[in-house]
Amino acid sequence: MKLYYSPGACSLVSHIVAREAGIAIELEKVDMASKRTQGGIDFLTINPKGNVPVLELDDGAWLTEGPAIMQFLADLKPERDLVPRNGTMARYRLQEWLGFINSDLHTSYAPLFNPAMPGQHRRGPDGVWELDETLVDERYVAVHIANKGLFVFTACSHAGLINVLTHAGNRFPDVPIYGVLGGFHLSGATESIIPDTVEALEPFNPALIAPAHCTGWRAIGALATRFKDRVVSSAVGKRFVL
Repeated sequence: MKLYYSPGACSLVSHIVAREAGIAIELEKVDMASKRTQGGIDFLTINPKGNVPVLELDDGAWLTEGPAIMQFLADLKPERDLVPRNGTMARYRLQEWLGFINSDLHTSYAPLFNPAMPGQHRRGPDGVWELDETLVDERYVAVHIANKGLFVFTACSHAGLINVLTHAGNRFPDVPIYGVLGGFHLSGATESIIPDTVEALEPFNPALIAPAHCTGWRAIGALATRFKDRVVSSAVGKRFVL
C-alpha cells in the first residue's frame, strides 16, 4: 500500500496509525501548491478532490479521507486494539468524534494558517471572523529573570516566533529578551519562512534558544548554524538552570 501525504497536513495521522498497527506502507509526498506528487504525477488524477491523505490499496483502488483511512488501517490489525470493534456503540462513538473533529473543529483552525489574515482572530456568534482584542498576538509566558532579562515560553508560535517576541518586547520595553523556549512553528508548510525568521531573530540577541516540538529539524539546524551554542535541545523532562 502507498500513502500520499504532505508535510504538516493531517495525513500525518494516517501515517501514525499505520506505524502503530505495524503496517508497512510506501510514502509518496505531494506538493499541495502544484498538485504534483514526488514522482511527477498529477495528483488530481489520483484524487480529484485534491486533498491528502490518499491510501492506494494493493489492488490499485484508492481510499480517501483521514477518518476512513485510519479505521481501515486499524481494522487490518484488530489485535492492536487501535479502534473498537465494528458494530459496537464504542465504534459509533469513535466515528462521532472523528466526524466532529474533521468537519467542525479542524476547519476552525484554518485562519491560523492564512497569511492574509493579520493578527489573532476569533469567530463571533454570527460566524464571522473578527479581531480578538483580548488576544493580541498569541499566548505566551514571559518571566523576568533578575540581572538577565525576559525569558519567553511560547506555545506553538502560530502567529510567528518574531511576532511573539516583538509583542513580549513591546510589553516590557526596558527589559531585554534573554531567551526563548517552546514551539516555533517552522515545520511543514511554514518551512519557507525559516531564513527570514533566523535573520529577524538576530536583533533580539537571545542568550539561549530552546526550540521544541513544532519547530522542525530543518529550522533547528538553521538556528544552530547561525546562533551556534546558544541553541540547546529541549525534551520532556529536561531541566534548565538559568
